[in-house]
Amino acid sequence: ADGELVQYHYGLKDLVTILFYIFIAIILHAVVQEYALDKISRRLHLSKVKHSKFNESGQLVAFHLTSVIWCLYVVVTEGYISNPRSLWENYPHVYLPYQVKFFYLCQLAYWLHTLPELYFQKVRKEEIPRQLRCIALYLLHIAGAYLLNLTRLGLILLLLQYFAEFFFHMARLVYFTDENNEKLFNVWAVVFVVTRLFTLTLYILVIGFGLPRVESQALDPERGNFFSFLFNNILFRMSVLLLVCLFQASVMWRFIHFQLRRWREYWNEQSSRKRAAAAATGTRQQTKLLKRDSGYHENGVVKAENGTSPRTKKLKSP
Repeated sequence: ADGELVQYHYGLKDLVTILFYIFIAIILHAVVQEYALDKISRRLHLSKVKHSKFNESGQLVAFHLTSVIWCLYVVVTEGYISNPRSLWENYPHVYLPYQVKFFYLCQLAYWLHTLPELYFQKVRKEEIPRQLRCIALYLLHIAGAYLLNLTRLGLILLLLQYFAEFFFHMARLVYFTDENNEKLFNVWAVVFVVTRLFTLTLYILVIGFGLPRVESQALDPERGNFFSFLFNNILFRMSVLLLVCLFQASVMWRFIHFQLRRWREYWNEQSSRKRAAAAATGTRQQTKLLKRDSGYHENGVVKAENGTSPRTKKLKSP
């Protein structure tokens, strides 16, 4: 009927939809690679290692930018940002609006399409474990939020994660074009810290205060209620928050370690340049002193600095 709001639930037919969009993602991946990244990399004359990283960051910049704009549009139009209480109110969120469901299916399709792309892109064996770990984490979190009816919380977390990742891979692209330009890495560092703080605050808000206040606290898998009865137990709730804090602390520790290593390499490079410049200046000064001491040649005759010959004149006998 006119004005009727249609909502959707997940089911086995989602697998067919995801399979279809996997092929769409492979085609779009090839288009970006063929008409953008390959042309730019040929002009830059990158090495094999840098060429692989350049392709990876180029693809992820396009994906993260698209996902950030799309996800921001979804959370604004659905009112999840203007009304933070909607993240836990009326849990479980079994029935989804069309754009929320479609966003999650496309996200799953993209990260699944990266598995065959490891073969198509001929990724080096050393890079495969790292990329597989990254793909598995994204699939675990996105599928978990989708199947456990935490889609609203998952949208906000994906928005924060993709926003920080966009700046990181954009900084890598700029670095490959100009190795002296690392300003975007500093911007990414600030954005990363801010998004981690927002992520931790959001976890505490939803898990610590939101879900325990849900009216339906009984375990009801048929209605999609998997967590409310657990979060009503303060011991379980504090344990989950402790695990979340420890995970975020480990992420921040890796980030700090990475920044310290990068700054140490930067300062070592600057000090080596200063030493090389000082050595070159000292060499030029020594060369000037040697010229002053030994005189200079003019028309095959060695002359002193004042233009006179350095040879002693012989006195003629009277």
